[in-house]
Amino acid sequence: MPSKAKGKQATPAQQQAAKRGRPSRVSVAPGRVPFARDDDDMTETGDGQGGEDWMQPKTLVKPDDQLDLSETELKEEYTRILTANNPHAPQNIVRFSFKERCFKQTSSVDQLAIHFALDGNMLHKDSDEARRQLAKMGVGEAISEQTISEAGEEKKEEAEEEKEGAEEAGDKREEETTTPAPTGGQKLTNQFNFSERASQTYNNPYRERGTATEPPPRATFSSNATQWEIYDAYVEDLERQEKSKEKKQAMLKKDEEKTKKKLTAVETQGDDISRIARAAKIMERMVNQNTFDDIAQDFKYWEDVSDDFRDQEGTLLPLWKFSYEKAKRLAVTALCWNPKYIDLFAVGHGSYDFMKQSQGMLCCYSLKNPSFPEYIYPVDSGIMCLDIHPEHPYLCAVGFYDGSVGVYSVVEKNVKPLYRSTAKTGKHTDPVWQVAWQKDDLDNNLNFFSVASDGRVVSWTLVKNELIHTDIITLNMDGAPEEGPDGTQIVTLGSGTCFDFHKQTDYLFLVGTEEGKIHKCSKAYSSQFLDTFDAHHMAVYKVQWNTFHPKIFISCSADWSVKIWDSSFTKGPMFTFDLGSSVGDVAWAPYSSTVFAAVTADGKVFVYDLNINKYEPICEQAVVQKKKTKLTHIAFNPTHPIVVVGDDRGHVTSVKLSPNLRKVPKEKKGVDTQKGPEVEIAKMDKLLALVREPPQNK
Repeated sequence: MPSKAKGKQATPAQQQAAKRGRPSRVSVAPGRVPFARDDDDMTETGDGQGGEDWMQPKTLVKPDDQLDLSETELKEEYTRILTANNPHAPQNIVRFSFKERCFKQTSSVDQLAIHFALDGNMLHKDSDEARRQLAKMGVGEAISEQTISEAGEEKKEEAEEEKEGAEEAGDKREEETTTPAPTGGQKLTNQFNFSERASQTYNNPYRERGTATEPPPRATFSSNATQWEIYDAYVEDLERQEKSKEKKQAMLKKDEEKTKKKLTAVETQGDDISRIARAAKIMERMVNQNTFDDIAQDFKYWEDVSDDFRDQEGTLLPLWKFSYEKAKRLAVTALCWNPKYIDLFAVGHGSYDFMKQSQGMLCCYSLKNPSFPEYIYPVDSGIMCLDIHPEHPYLCAVGFYDGSVGVYSVVEKNVKPLYRSTAKTGKHTDPVWQVAWQKDDLDNNLNFFSVASDGRVVSWTLVKNELIHTDIITLNMDGAPEEGPDGTQIVTLGSGTCFDFHKQTDYLFLVGTEEGKIHKCSKAYSSQFLDTFDAHHMAVYKVQWNTFHPKIFISCSADWSVKIWDSSFTKGPMFTFDLGSSVGDVAWAPYSSTVFAAVTADGKVFVYDLNINKYEPICEQAVVQKKKTKLTHIAFNPTHPIVVVGDDRGHVTSVKLSPNLRKVPKEKKGVDTQKGPEVEIAKMDKLLALVREPPQNK
């Protein structure tokens, strides 16, 4: 008989009911005894007649730790909702929004979870894609339903025959029934047969192609070189050269005749062409302004902001590049800005090589039309120098390689110069290296000066239709004259390469020579020099007075150096700068007495400001792209902060100076900054005081 303690123990059903919040009740039908468990083996036993303790109709078993809930709490329903959301998906994803420039929480989160995915490359034989592929292969004929039914009947018959014991015959018939033949005699594939796409492609057949060429013809040649045959060959070569020269001259004459015909046609048909000439010119400038709009914006408004972080150094911004198709093979031998029209400058084209002398060209470019020159004047000899008149900006004096000088007028439509010197009118016997306009003489006649390699400094006066020359000074070499073969005294002459007139004193000028000396001369003394400076070891390419200071001038030479001189101190230069290559040209800045720029043969532009740094340049920059290109000349614009640079390939490049290269002294609070030439002179004197030797007390 089971113990009462055992009966009081809660069953699993009662424990589960207690968890749900309801007491478990065990009901026993009358006349039946519930199963009980033995204490020894824990097996359930039951008896239909015994066990009075188990005959109670209902027994309430309640565990000690069961919760006591009220009827309302028991009747309350708790609902659970099943959703398709991924429990592992994050709920608060924050991403950066580039549109609003801040971090934002995303509203939509992907709840899709893929447990398995496999992309196959097989097709079912009854699908549309499989039928299309079979049709392309020529096998895709439609299989009729009759063939399929016949194949099914054959299967049944063969199955019955197999049961009868014909194994071999049955195997053969199975192979026939599994792949029933179509009506067209082709093999019918199994409907459960899958084919891969890669197996249905064909490889392209290999093709071979060969060509055979005929061997080049061969010939045996033999000859003897004798003295007279060599002579005849040289004679033929000379005749060819003479013919080529005659052809060039004939071509020049034809070009001149064509230009004359054009001018006459313009004059005769002026009613039609002259009406649209101005409009066409304005239209061309507008088109170029739209084409080079970005460069025009940089020219007007660009300021290098990075100069604030460089302290003292500056940069050059390339702007327009000027070139003319027929002048690309000629070097830029001269540059000059127009003093009145600040956007116009003249370029002289020629060659510095004695063996490559050919024709020259004078071109006038404008910043408003960088694609084509405004005026073009072809010349039979190379142009070596030019200068525009300061009061008459339409007149341009030119020096040629053949020793002659000329004057061009932009107003005149004639291509030839208005004036040109000849051997009868006293032209130079060597190339003219520099020309410069001077003030009108006492009779109000225009005049200009020229210097050449023959050692003469000549004054040219424009009188009516001819040039009248006057020798101002002859550059004699130091030393006693040598005796010639006939006992005559031969005086050695120096070769003049450059000169410059004083800005304030008209009669005073400087002359640089090929021997490296600089002579200080006067118009009043034609027999001797006022002073001589042993400036350089090689030819002097440029000498120029300072724009503001009356005693300071600068020089550059082929010996890689630039030197600054004081005209009252002949013992040596005030400053010397080694640029590492032949210096082709140097120029003072028009806005400061301490700023100058130079160009070298290795394609670099150097800008110095002595007030900032007396030893190193504040800008050293390569302007040309090709390494072998040499820079020949440089010129500052009188108003705008730009510089034009010419090279030996016929190109002229314009660059803009950054703010550090044209720095103005800062204004102090409560103090008015002084401006003018006096301030620039004082700035230069302050620098010279640091360099000059203190006077010795006697």
